[in-house]
Amino acid sequence: MTLTDTKKKLLISATVVFVILLIDQIIKIWIKTHFFLGESVHVFGTDWFQILFIENYGMAFGMEFAGNYGKIALSIFRIIAICAIGWYIFYLAQKKAGTFLIVTISLIFAGAIGNIIDSAFYGLVFSESTPFDKALLFPDQGGYSTFLHGKVVDMFFFPLFTVDLPTWFPFWGGQAFTFFEPVFNIADATITVGVFVLLIFQKRLFRFEAASLDAPENQQPQGK
Repeated sequence: MTLTDTKKKLLISATVVFVILLIDQIIKIWIKTHFFLGESVHVFGTDWFQILFIENYGMAFGMEFAGNYGKIALSIFRIIAICAIGWYIFYLAQKKAGTFLIVTISLIFAGAIGNIIDSAFYGLVFSESTPFDKALLFPDQGGYSTFLHGKVVDMFFFPLFTVDLPTWFPFWGGQAFTFFEPVFNIADATITVGVFVLLIFQKRLFRFEAASLDAPENQQPQGK
């Protein structure tokens, strides 16, 4: 049995999402169960590449969202966004969109799912991570939180360089600035890569898709 073009595109998307989620969750679970909160390891003995275990309640790259209700609102928004992106991938596959575009959207889709898994389920299946205790998976006493109140696990830290900003610099004058300071995970990285690819190649991607969708074979016949 041969696959239709739509099914091939959906299979490619599903494969991309599965591989990213597998890598993302394996790394997160390993970090969560092997590191103390705040523990760091200097990879290759360097300062510019570190594995630093932190957790956050908020958005990508450790950014926070205000309060308990903000956390719930963000989780609900993520779920809605995941449904919308999933529908859009299916739509693109049906319309014979290019594989490059579908893979790019799938990167964003996988990253969004990866972080919502943490938020939705990690509080249920892990014990609390602290600077003195490593987390346990499926602890006898139950998880550290409830559904949609889990913390997102971050671990990649690349402080490439630090400079002292001059006093005349707006807002942060006289302070030390580190690039790149946010700590992130695989899901954050795939979302970022997907968004940047869309921004950089949007004319090529969507102009090509517009031409493809306007092709005679993809147009609906006019009624008499």
